[in-house]
Amino acid sequence: MKLHLIKPAKGATHKQKRLGRGEASGKGGTSTKGNKGHQSRSGFKNRIAHEGGQMPIQRRLPKRGFKNINRVEYKIFNLGQIDHLTEKYSIKEFSVENLYASGLINRTDRVKILGNGEVKTKLIFRVNAVSDKAKAAIEEAGGTIEILK
Repeated sequence: MKLHLIKPAKGATHKQKRLGRGEASGKGGTSTKGNKGHQSRSGFKNRIAHEGGQMPIQRRLPKRGFKNINRVEYKIFNLGQIDHLTEKYSIKEFSVENLYASGLINRTDRVKILGNGEVKTKLIFRVNAVSDKAKAAIEEAGGTIEILK
């Protein structure tokens, strides 16, 4: 094998497109840009939403509702789930740190306890929010609640 005999694999190289270099290039005249129109002009840049004069989709679709920037999102846990989760992940204290360590929530999630179901074990709750029904049920079972800021 000699260096001057090495060639790239078949199909690995392509002939360069030489635009605007006369008729002999095979791409003469309009340089593959078609006839007339702003797309054939120099300096043309195609915008993301450009649909060639057709009404763009963001203008065809109606506006609906709004996004409340002050909304606080919570990860919801019902009382019926809590006994199962404490057994499965051996949680002694139902807190944001323990839930994150167990992989049940993300680091920045807020946790809220809702009153659907019943809790049987006495637990310490350190969460961001609790409904009134859940608070009454937890205190009735002998547990304590600490609301985090």
